Amino acid sequence: MTTQETRNESGAIDPLGMTSGAFVRAAGESGVGADAARRAYQSVFREGAREVVFGRRGVVPVVHAPIVRELEEETGEGVIRKFVQRLPGVSAPGPGASRDIPHFDIESVLIPMIGRRGVKSHTLCVSSQVGCAMGCGFCETAQMGLVRSLTASEIVGQWWAATHERGATVKNVVFMGMGEPMDNVEAVIDAIAVLTDHNGPSIPMANIMVSTVGKIDGLRRLCEQMRAPGWHKLGIAISINAPNDRVRSQIMPINRATPMAELRDAIAAIPHVGTHKKLCFGYVLIPGVNDREEQAAELAEYLRPFTVSGSDDGTHKGMLNLIPYNPRRDSPWPAPDEAHVDRFLGWVRERGVYAKRRRTKGRDTMAACGQLGTEEIRKRKFVGVRIDQPPAG
Repeated sequence: MTTQETRNESGAIDPLGMTSGAFVRAAGESGVGADAARRAYQSVFREGAREVVFGRRGVVPVVHAPIVRELEEETGEGVIRKFVQRLPGVSAPGPGASRDIPHFDIESVLIPMIGRRGVKSHTLCVSSQVGCAMGCGFCETAQMGLVRSLTASEIVGQWWAATHERGATVKNVVFMGMGEPMDNVEAVIDAIAVLTDHNGPSIPMANIMVSTVGKIDGLRRLCEQMRAPGWHKLGIAISINAPNDRVRSQIMPINRATPMAELRDAIAAIPHVGTHKKLCFGYVLIPGVNDREEQAAELAEYLRPFTVSGSDDGTHKGMLNLIPYNPRRDSPWPAPDEAHVDRFLGWVRERGVYAKRRRTKGRDTMAACGQLGTEEIRKRKFVGVRIDQPPAG
């Protein structure tokens, strides 16, 4: 990992964007002892401290985006909460007021879970970008285009808000919100380093999953990081969503640059393929697009090296996660009916694929898979602003 600290807009050290090691080093340069700095870091993440006071040496504020809006939906396991955090906007050079954005909104989703012992916790779905450049036709976020990438601090700030402003017990973190994580891979890696820090959120690496449409350069960089100690347990989810190149290119423009055969080679290079259960393949089932029985057969053949059940040790190399389509705004497709979802699941299972169906949660509040996105920004003619930040630590 890298060692340079991050700083917020005021120039102060930013604990949300740093590992404890980086924070201790930075505090040490200001004459703060290691033990005091470590306790201060722990207070931010464990107690929700909004500032770190180092006596006469000054105050380090914990800068995070405020929650400005929430939507809730009742489920059998509890309330799904989509919360929106607001970042300052920008005034971009060029003609036209449409290039001015007064603020950026980050959408995150808290999904309740009840474990086998009846203990309630949450999965937190975090965003890695405002908008997305991948252009997938079934995704609400893609209709915004890419506005800008988030910093590691802004990603971790979503966990901080969920935990310390909404009182949630976050057990799992999934990078399945707004944006393509592999299009912002360095910030995502830095954020994961903070989220798993034992003096910080202390989330087990096995409880974090990163989803990608298959952006090869970012995936290769993440694979490189997964060879570092402790990183091999990181979960990877690949959004396949189609049985062949023709269909995938229609709904996922990235496939025109990276066909499915090339993507399969990249998947085979993921360090834990063949040994770990956390490799998932997402398949959004869209009526009339990718839901026929012959397409299920094609999909099963494509995934055969990774998901076919019945290995000698009883384990599975990967899992197909079947996701009923959640209509975006102005969607050309409806949601599939439950009977057809079950039929498609049966077709792939008959062909030996280890597959499960994702339960639909949050559809009514535009909080379900593929539904995150700020409507007011998607209407603007604004092309991305990226923030280049130093790494977390």
